Amino acid sequence: MTDHDGREAASLGDAAAAGLVFGSSAAVLVVELVALRLLAPYLGLTLETNTLVIGIALTAIAIGSWIGGRAADTVPPRRTLGPLLAISGVVVAATPSTVRAAGASGSDDLVLLVAAAAILVPGMLLSAVTPMVTKLRLTDLDRTGAVVGRLSGIGTAGAIFGTVVTGFVLVSTVPVTGILVGLGAALVVSAVAVEVLVRGWRFGIGPAALVVVGGLATAVVPDECDVETTYHCASVVADPERDGGRTLVLDGLRHSYVDVDDPTHLEFEYVRTIAAAVDTVHPDDRPVDAYHLGGGGLTIPRWLAATRPGSRSVVSEIDPGVVQVDRDRLGLETGPDLQVRVEDGRLGLGRLDAASRDLVVGDAFGGISPPWHLTTSEAIAEVRRVLTDDGTYVANVIDYGPLDFARAEARTIAGVFEHVAVAGDPDAFRFEGGGNLVIVASDVPIDAAGLTSRLSERDVPWRVVTGTELRTWIGDARALTDDRAPTDQLLTPYAVAS
Repeated sequence: MTDHDGREAASLGDAAAAGLVFGSSAAVLVVELVALRLLAPYLGLTLETNTLVIGIALTAIAIGSWIGGRAADTVPPRRTLGPLLAISGVVVAATPSTVRAAGASGSDDLVLLVAAAAILVPGMLLSAVTPMVTKLRLTDLDRTGAVVGRLSGIGTAGAIFGTVVTGFVLVSTVPVTGILVGLGAALVVSAVAVEVLVRGWRFGIGPAALVVVGGLATAVVPDECDVETTYHCASVVADPERDGGRTLVLDGLRHSYVDVDDPTHLEFEYVRTIAAAVDTVHPDDRPVDAYHLGGGGLTIPRWLAATRPGSRSVVSEIDPGVVQVDRDRLGLETGPDLQVRVEDGRLGLGRLDAASRDLVVGDAFGGISPPWHLTTSEAIAEVRRVLTDDGTYVANVIDYGPLDFARAEARTIAGVFEHVAVAGDPDAFRFEGGGNLVIVASDVPIDAAGLTSRLSERDVPWRVVTGTELRTWIGDARALTDDRAPTDQLLTPYAVAS
């Protein structure tokens, strides 16, 4: 086989061809999955973010395959494989630094633009590898179908491998930065090997130097995470005004505040509201058996243990890394009265005995959005199942603007429990604001006046809405179900500046 200049092209054996197709296809999926985690601190873990990243990756694959196939007929593939891999490697290795630099600007549009480029460029270039390799391997027209089919199957296998290894191994063991810089280095090393194999050693010198660019860029831009956990970019920020005060930040959001010296200190208004609700339904300060959907900094479980000795709390926290941060940085100590289970909250609910809890606290979020499967009628029915006859469910939700999600969740909970109250900033009930709202539900009447009084005692200037006023506020919002729970579409995650 000769190239377009009439010179003999170096052969590309079956093993090398299979390795290039397998590896490039796997790399595209690694970039796609890791991009979701890299974007979470700036755009949140929402359905829209997932859809955006998947859409960009599929677009890159389609464009790269199409253009790569056409280019293979006009440009000698042996001259293009090395540059395709090398440029992809540099872009991938530089992605963490460029995305975080964009995030530091505070512009979501810039983050989207940089992230799109970081997915599109390597996705297109790596997807062009398969048609290039296919062109090199098509030395016998009688075997066209076999060659194309084999390489297509190998590419699909590579994509599956990249998906499985990233989801089950890499993300849980290697920081996001390490994954991308390591992948970028591997791609550039592959470029060097390909250049040496098909063109000669002197052509490998240039690509070998390129990986330094990505490494230096990553070293220059600081990492905003103290720890990259399985699900979050996590950091702990000390409170300069309180010696023991610590804020747990997950994906750029202030998730929990813990005073490691004084667990009775509750900083956030919504946390003080949850405490006020507990004190309202259990005014005698007796111990309670509680279950917590979501852990975070475990502020409420610690508060219960400190203010109601003998209380027993079971916490379902899906992220083992967050639990480790709690132990290492926030002074968490577990035992028989405070158990933390690393598990999905919906599955954790199903493992609890019926009528075994006096209190269930719902405070689980992936970024600004709650996991949809914890918001549905079926999930709330499970909450009701584990509560005693006079038990109480207290849920934190966040919404702004028309409050479509908050009203739908209130409707959903009201469809399961006989009595519901919602506490929030007065502007939220006029659709002029929003933020955190706390929903309190039980099958026994809720003392709204008592809750309002306890909020005042805790310096929380919120209103409590029940009965007809609550039904009017909920309006025509539809209950969420396992079959239909468009939480990300209903949610307005941030206040809109007027």
